[in-house]
Amino acid sequence: MILKLKRSPGIYLVGFMGCGKSTIGELLADEVGWRFIDLDARIEAQLQTTIASIFETQGEAAFRKIEADALQEVIRETYRGRATIAALGGGAFAWPGNRERLEDSGVTIWLDVPFERIQARVGQDSMRPLARDPEKFKALFEERRPLYAKADYTISFDSDNAQDAVKAIQALGLLD
Repeated sequence: MILKLKRSPGIYLVGFMGCGKSTIGELLADEVGWRFIDLDARIEAQLQTTIASIFETQGEAAFRKIEADALQEVIRETYRGRATIAALGGGAFAWPGNRERLEDSGVTIWLDVPFERIQARVGQDSMRPLARDPEKFKALFEERRPLYAKADYTISFDSDNAQDAVKAIQALGLLD
């Protein structure tokens, strides 16, 4: 296991919405025996509302503050030795300050999936406020790519088989 993970056992999956962070994270956590956290699901459970509702009633800036606070709590838990695979929301890693918080808090892995595959998965999902306008959705994808590229590792794949990505992550040798 690399030193960074010994100090803070956290693997944070980042990438655009619909790239498979939750599915892959859950499979990976099961394979390595770590707990899994879906940051968006945690926020929804704590606030007893949906992310879409938070966006609609409070706006994106308020949601990003809630998200940053939830991320900070996960980071604190990993510093206490709770080995965690966390799937971050699509904008979490791109939001100012979050990437810097994660730099010394484990390892970040960008799940890089082609836009066409993401678009086929997400479409104009009404539960994803930022996916409702196709042109803005594509522009947001392009805007975030350079930010995701700052992750510690990149796993590029174009498959609907999540196990392919899990194997690629394991092949990085982070947990050996």
